[in-house]
Amino acid sequence: MAQQLADRRDVDFVLFEQLKVQELSEKYEKYGDFNKKTIELILKEARNLAINEILPTNKIGDDVGVKLEDGKVYVPEEFHKVYELLKEGEWIGMAESPEWGGQGMPRSVAMAADNYFIGANPSFQIYMGLTVGAGHLIEAFGTDEQKKLFLKKLYTGEWAGTMLLTEPQAGSDVGALTTTAVKNDDGTYSITGNKIFITGGDQNFTENIIHPVLARIEGAPPGTDGISLFIVPKYWVNEDGSLGEFNDVVCTGIEEKMGLHGSATCSLALGGKGKCRGLLLGQENKGMREMFLMMNMARLLVGSQGAAMASASYLEAVNYARERIQGRHLKNLRDKSAPAVPIIQHPDVRRMLMYMKVYVEALRSLLWYVGLLEDLKRVTDSEEEKEKYQNIIDVLIPICKGYGSDRSYEVTNLGVQVFGGYGYTKEYPMEQFVRDCRITMIYEGTNGIQAMDLLGRKLGLKKGKAFMDVMGEIQKTVGEAKAIDALKPFAEELEKALTKLGEVAQTIGGKAMSAEILTAFAHAYPFMEVVGDVVMAWMLLWRAVVAVKALEKAKKKDIAFYNGQIKNIEYFIYSILPITMGKMNMILNMKDTVASIDEDSFGGK
Repeated sequence: MAQQLADRRDVDFVLFEQLKVQELSEKYEKYGDFNKKTIELILKEARNLAINEILPTNKIGDDVGVKLEDGKVYVPEEFHKVYELLKEGEWIGMAESPEWGGQGMPRSVAMAADNYFIGANPSFQIYMGLTVGAGHLIEAFGTDEQKKLFLKKLYTGEWAGTMLLTEPQAGSDVGALTTTAVKNDDGTYSITGNKIFITGGDQNFTENIIHPVLARIEGAPPGTDGISLFIVPKYWVNEDGSLGEFNDVVCTGIEEKMGLHGSATCSLALGGKGKCRGLLLGQENKGMREMFLMMNMARLLVGSQGAAMASASYLEAVNYARERIQGRHLKNLRDKSAPAVPIIQHPDVRRMLMYMKVYVEALRSLLWYVGLLEDLKRVTDSEEEKEKYQNIIDVLIPICKGYGSDRSYEVTNLGVQVFGGYGYTKEYPMEQFVRDCRITMIYEGTNGIQAMDLLGRKLGLKKGKAFMDVMGEIQKTVGEAKAIDALKPFAEELEKALTKLGEVAQTIGGKAMSAEILTAFAHAYPFMEVVGDVVMAWMLLWRAVVAVKALEKAKKKDIAFYNGQIKNIEYFIYSILPITMGKMNMILNMKDTVASIDEDSFGGK
């Protein structure tokens, strides 16, 4: 039977052969319960739940959408059953501490399980992702009392969570927010303001929603320096944990969106009747710094969203290409008696499938590698190692989110193309993948902002050490591959690209701190693309190193899979990397066209 959502063999390869996540249980007591057999069981159950229960709700969510009636949002009825199944199975707080209702599994394993859930219905699964993110904020910055009141309710899914940043007049410029907080005599704060584009801002499958809200305390400095973070429940939570009165958080509208119709994207009015209260989370005027913790996790989630949809689209496309009979084989084109063949035998279809394959598999490796770094960061006793893991994570986050969602969208777009005219119809899921995936390039910071983050913050982070830590890890894989005859040519090409990337980074980094700052940032997006390409080549070469070694004692059923990993890197090195090198040349030349063109020259007046 054809597979759906994610290739089981590739999932196992990344976790057990490339990342070796089973070794976490052997080396660290914290993960002692999660040996290979247990992880395999988790993945099997996640896959079955995703395919049998969640996937059937995806088209329903797309067709029915969410409804706003009398200030309350109603999700499709079918979402309620699957939400209860996730709660019962303790799937919401998979990687969170058992002390607070989680399962305590490695983040890398949780991401693999979540990959199935997201691919099955991304508009449904995003509610859970934001809930866990809100919990992370309270766990990191909350008081003991706040943790007791909120964490277990969030991680078990009894309550949901969101993230309230964006305002109508501010958009991505969070520092321009106008939501205010006035301190009350009892230590709470009266919150007043309006937020827009709030995913999961309201819904009807949890009895309460906990909103982390950015607001400015009266008298605080302007800009991001004066922003504080507050816990604002939909229903007030009493000291004994019981629910109190409605907290004056009203949904005033829901967006009619291109995709993710089952996800409620809300406009929220806080304190319209003067009765919205919040609790300060963390320190006054440190809200933006604190929110970055959730934003990084949210950006990783967005990258995972895109990759999961790309994976689902790819499997639909490759399965369809094997079954769809159309046209004679190119070698028999003039033989009118030759039979029609599956379209997977046509070179241009194979070109599209190959492009889809390398990005789906490389992104899977990248995202779960970041998850593994989070796991290692939790258990290491070495501050030096912890810093290195965090450095690599920080640099790779904009690649996971920005570059990853770009490539994922391309994959879903090609998925439609493989289906041809049928892909453009609602008879098949391909057009929904495109519509649902498109938002991943926009929310949690547009991909242009991700590129600016990479250039403006991450390139110079720790005086360049963070970026060098990533390059050092790539060089390790290159060195290992150069020692393998079958991979040496690919490793040498990647090494050339890595060396050139160092030159590009130095050049654009220098210009970003000079009078040519506008020209430098006009090239931030291409810079993110070339860094992403090199990272993809790294992941694929790493995979190939593992595959070549495994081929020496591989079972017959695994040979095609391992050979496919070698073909991945061959394709990327000779079909994608030359384009990357051309983009690097463009960045090094760094013309000021974009920065210098007169605004009137854009026309349209």
